[in-house]
Amino acid sequence: MNRIKQKLQEDKKILSIYFTAGYPKLNDTVKIIQDLEKNGVDLIEIGLPFSDPLADGPTIQASSTAALKNGMNTALLFEQLKDIRKTVSIPLILMGYFNPVLQFGVEEFCQKCEEIGIDGLILPDLPLDVYQDQYEAIFKKHGLINVFLITPQTSRERILAIDAASEGFIYMVSSASTTGAKNGFGPEQTAYFERIASMNLNNPQIVGFGISNANTFQLATEKTKGAIIGSAFIKHLTQNGTSGIAEFVTQIR
Repeated sequence: MNRIKQKLQEDKKILSIYFTAGYPKLNDTVKIIQDLEKNGVDLIEIGLPFSDPLADGPTIQASSTAALKNGMNTALLFEQLKDIRKTVSIPLILMGYFNPVLQFGVEEFCQKCEEIGIDGLILPDLPLDVYQDQYEAIFKKHGLINVFLITPQTSRERILAIDAASEGFIYMVSSASTTGAKNGFGPEQTAYFERIASMNLNNPQIVGFGISNANTFQLATEKTKGAIIGSAFIKHLTQNGTSGIAEFVTQIR
């Protein structure tokens, strides 16, 4: 069974951490993954830096720019991760934009993911219909779960279509904004969380955008399976490098 599906079956709230590959230093990627797992993180999203990250706020954009300057690219990331399954067992997801995947070659990219032990992909700019028409068979051939995003503005019909097409979890964007830490969630977000929970979807939801501390993690997971922390962790890496990861994770839980 795919590691994402296995993890979702556990009776706990999922803490997922996002970070940008090749940041803060080019060769930090593997150490960060190992330290996150060691300190109880359930799932890791490894960001593939891209020069035009439309959905990312300033913190993740800056990390992406720095990672590219450091020399990070798709081929190098695959090289860095080639032995990751010798030391790491939790689910790993590559998150990025579709253009680098297309440039690498979709079949080749998915083949590399399978060889390394990547469990899924999050490609926010790959439309559902294009995925289903052109790429779903390739993803499934290589055992990859494609994770789709919904927002407060996503129609009920589209949410149901995404749920039907999903095999792991649905990435539930907390608000119609770019990524970034928030102090809490307002009544609009709370109503959104309740509305999605009332739909009784087949796939669990994990909330992203705006989760930065124990309070927002707890609020985001009251009606969902888990939450994703990205910008707050990248700020931690900016300030502390790869030290203090244990303290960061502990203060979330």
